[in-house]
Amino acid sequence: MDKIPENLRYSKEHEWALMEGDVLTVGITHHAQSQLGDVVYVELPAIGRQIEKDKVFGVVESVKAVSDLFAPVSGEVVAINDTLPNKPEEVNADPYGEAWMIKIKPTRKAELEELMDAAHYARYLKELAK
Repeated sequence: MDKIPENLRYSKEHEWALMEGDVLTVGITHHAQSQLGDVVYVELPAIGRQIEKDKVFGVVESVKAVSDLFAPVSGEVVAINDTLPNKPEEVNADPYGEAWMIKIKPTRKAELEELMDAAHYARYLKELAK
């Protein structure tokens, strides 16, 4: 199993989240990108868009599948990684770094507490593998 960064929180849909100040950075996990295979297309929302927890905010397309991206929390999109549409392969190369997807200003901070920590996410992945 791949190393799961301890400083991030995780959703059951395999998005990761990092709270810095009042902004939450979101991307997909190493597990998600490895399941997808080679990513060839990324579609992200417009800055200013309101997104809802567990609702679709974008799309990742790979040579194997098209997958929706789900918001780990509700809030306003305040930034997008505008290099990803031109360099979707970054999602495979650096899912926890250069391939962050969006930054959200959360509107319901309590939703952050519903996300898994690294240990819980590791157990969740083990359950899925059974």
